[in-house]
Amino acid sequence: MWLNESEQELRRDLQSVASDLRWSAVELLRIAEQLRQAGNDVDAQAALRLCEVFQSNEGRLAGYAEEVKARAISRTTKTH
Repeated sequence: MWLNESEQELRRDLQSVASDLRWSAVELLRIAEQLRQAGNDVDAQAALRLCEVFQSNEGRLAGYAEEVKARAISRTTKTH
């Protein structure tokens, strides 16, 4: 069964935000490594904790996008 326009938009939005979180986590990992190398272990650990949060949320959003695709989550067509 095909997704309606609103469901397609929801799925794209969820995938987009998940991707943004993934790339943000990658960048934070790079920053954490630089902090660690500079001897700033406290801030490096804080950045790593943020990475964990981002990665967890990225996984949840990607899962929601798959639920939309499987029609376990739906959205009715918007009317303007």
